[in-house]
Amino acid sequence: MAQAADAARTVILTVDDDPGVSRAVARDLRRRYGASHRIVRAESGESALEALRELKLRGDLVAVILADYRMPQMNGIEFLEQALDVYPGARRVLLTAYADTNAAIDAINVVDLDHYLLKPWDPPEEKLYPVLDDLLEAWRRSDYRPVPSTKVVGHRWSARSSDVREFLARNQVPYRWYSADEPEGQRLLAAAGQDGQRLPLVVTPDGTPLVAPEAPELAAQVGLATTPTADFYDLVVIGGGPAGLGAAVYGASEGLRTVLVERSATGGQAGQSSRIENYLGFPDGVSGAQLTDRARRQAGKFGAEILTAREVTALEVSGAARIVRFSDGSAVAAHSVILATGVSYRQLAAPGCEDLTGCGVFYGSALTEAPSCQGQDVYIVGGANSAGQAAMYLSRGAKSVTLLVRGVSLSASMSHYLIQQIEEAPNISVRTGTVVESAHGSDHLEQLTLRDVESGRTELVDAQWMFVFIGAAPLTDWLGETVLRDERGFILAGPDLTSDGRPPAGWELDRPPYHLETNIPGVFVAGDARAESAKRVASAVGEGAMAVMLVHRYLEQS
Repeated sequence: MAQAADAARTVILTVDDDPGVSRAVARDLRRRYGASHRIVRAESGESALEALRELKLRGDLVAVILADYRMPQMNGIEFLEQALDVYPGARRVLLTAYADTNAAIDAINVVDLDHYLLKPWDPPEEKLYPVLDDLLEAWRRSDYRPVPSTKVVGHRWSARSSDVREFLARNQVPYRWYSADEPEGQRLLAAAGQDGQRLPLVVTPDGTPLVAPEAPELAAQVGLATTPTADFYDLVVIGGGPAGLGAAVYGASEGLRTVLVERSATGGQAGQSSRIENYLGFPDGVSGAQLTDRARRQAGKFGAEILTAREVTALEVSGAARIVRFSDGSAVAAHSVILATGVSYRQLAAPGCEDLTGCGVFYGSALTEAPSCQGQDVYIVGGANSAGQAAMYLSRGAKSVTLLVRGVSLSASMSHYLIQQIEEAPNISVRTGTVVESAHGSDHLEQLTLRDVESGRTELVDAQWMFVFIGAAPLTDWLGETVLRDERGFILAGPDLTSDGRPPAGWELDRPPYHLETNIPGVFVAGDARAESAKRVASAVGEGAMAVMLVHRYLEQS
């Protein structure tokens, strides 16, 4: 009986912008599967996504999604890519004409397409039903059951509530948000014995209430690994951005006992990107979250341990061991270490910004806030690729998006393809030579004072949302004097340590440092934290792989 009930709630969704074709597809599906599955049809990508979100909230299961490729506004591949975030376990089918088969093949990389069907498929008994029978059987064999979600109760304009939501989202932890002012939020607070004075309240899937939890406690309670399983490893990777994940994948796949330590969430700045379009192998682009999730699963498949919400505070040398110390006083040791700590966005020094951080002022894309920007005016500070990607993403729903750029143009810091997209977007404007003078608001951002760099003139504008992407501050202060850095804090390695032809002070080996090796033998750096790095996802992944190759060379000679 339980299996029958589950099947009755299981959905097959189809979306096609041609009403006649849409009805025909639904008719064929109901004829074969209507008794055991619910057939849902939509006539646009947006309406199909809305239907998927409603099904998700109700806890319904979606087994198969069929999408026509040629749809206006949002084609089938773009729709399936977004549907993947809502129902990652659903089997995905693209409906194509013969002329679109190349697009279908490309979709295999973009959305992990399970199958594509050429239209028309008459008779369905030969060309449609056998394919869906196999996909439904594969879905039933998989772990398709919905994961019980974590519940978060908080205030809309609360920095801590925003931090918790962003932490859960970036770590791929399903959660549902409840406002403390709404009836369901109040019911959850009452059930947890809380009066709402300390927020957010997090209720884990097993019903454990956490009041204003810090990241380590939250990570442990929602099932993220926070404690190493061993005391000694071949390789410790510090930082879970593209460079760190690349190092973990290559290190573990090549037999090194590898542990990756991340202080917040894997993916780094790239993981927050709404769409990366210039990464090799993804011609239609890929979201940072999807790329990060695939890389994390790949590292885990090869046996790498990934620790989340663990802050590293020191690096020590003890003979041949390299000791990594954590903020709670514990430590882990290894033969070698790869520093892939990346960078963080610099903070705006303008008055009012610090008090309103998390309450309308956000650093990075803060994609959990994007739905709240629908129909509103959004300001983005910065002129590099991350700012451009955020502008394109937020422009889909915002009334207007204004890029505030200190420089005279975007061309000095942004890729050409992004500049073209921004120029073609009707609701994106670019204000060059402009900076934020101050931010204003009581409990959330309400206005900005903007200043023209050349003339000094100021202007007061209404603003409820500002996303900041300025500069790159390396996360290396915790290294102290142990590892040599340049005047900006970026880590020196390889040739940069021997520019005068002499090895760095204290270097005792009879060889110069390897290309990515720091002044400490066996300690390497990869990605954005390295001095003069390229600041691109592909180069960071490549450096992570190269650092592992040099780790092997170091271990062979130790």
